[in-house]
Amino acid sequence: MELDERKMCILKAVIDDYISTAVPVGSRTISSKYISGLSSATIRNEMSDLEELGYLVQPHVSAGRVPNAKAYRLYVDSMCEGDSLVEEESKRFREDFISRLNQLNDVAAGAAEALSDLTQYASVVMMPKQEELRINSLQLVPINRATALVVVVTDGGIFRDSILHVSDMIDHDGLYAISRILTERLQNKTLREAQEFLNVFVTNAPFEQQVLGGIADLAGKLERQSANDNLKLFGSHHMLQYPEYYDVDKARNVLHALREKIGLIDLLKDNAQSDFSVHIGAESGIQGMGDLSILTAFYEVGHGHRGAIGVVGPTRMPYPKVMNTLRIAGHALSEILTANYNN
Repeated sequence: MELDERKMCILKAVIDDYISTAVPVGSRTISSKYISGLSSATIRNEMSDLEELGYLVQPHVSAGRVPNAKAYRLYVDSMCEGDSLVEEESKRFREDFISRLNQLNDVAAGAAEALSDLTQYASVVMMPKQEELRINSLQLVPINRATALVVVVTDGGIFRDSILHVSDMIDHDGLYAISRILTERLQNKTLREAQEFLNVFVTNAPFEQQVLGGIADLAGKLERQSANDNLKLFGSHHMLQYPEYYDVDKARNVLHALREKIGLIDLLKDNAQSDFSVHIGAESGIQGMGDLSILTAFYEVGHGHRGAIGVVGPTRMPYPKVMNTLRIAGHALSEILTANYNN
């Protein structure tokens, strides 16, 4: 038995309808909404063949059919060409996404929240590896008397900040002078190299050692950040709005799987050389996420540093639209981070 053109057409109709309704699809639905030239009986026979071929399942004897992971994989690989956001919708999403990010200091972390809000799925953003980042600039910003904010910008375009206690004898001009000197000394150094330099420099520096010690501690802290801290997850609560997770136990298992970030981190690392990846159901290999799909796009900034941005949702998702949305988000994130780096 072969998967001919008619079967492909019916399978696509089943997938499209199930994505839209989350209700098992019957032959009459296909006949009335998608393929009027075929009788319900003919469509029913074809759907039975598709079930035998392993693309559809029937939850109950009297129910319609539901696509499985094998069907979604075929859908993504062979049926999505030409289906994407219309130009006006793409432009509107891009503008909305960028406007949200331009309001944030930590752009990469905030992208997870923006993407989740705009897609209504859980989202992930993996930042470039901390140990590979190099310092682009450092600035001390006075907050009040004896307190300053140290802002470190890396060549990944990612901002890091921390509060420092300084002498109440140092004024705004003094902090600016220290910032300029430290930027000259630390520029293009990795976070580890910066920490090692400051640990030596602090003993004979011409200005306050407390400042240098605090910056050295911050550089060490950033360099030691775990991979778990390097992945931002947002919007897992959006999963509860989908019928697949109305069951309390199923929803609890999904939320637990999302909170355990290690599997997601390993998956993103394994696909770090790809520009785009789609893992449907059990393809991710992550325990507890067999009913979810993970779509990721990768962004690049600075000296070739790569990060990932993605969405996690039910296997019943509009793949062409989500894939196009992710591509836009990835390109926008690269542009914004690169602009921050260049500036």
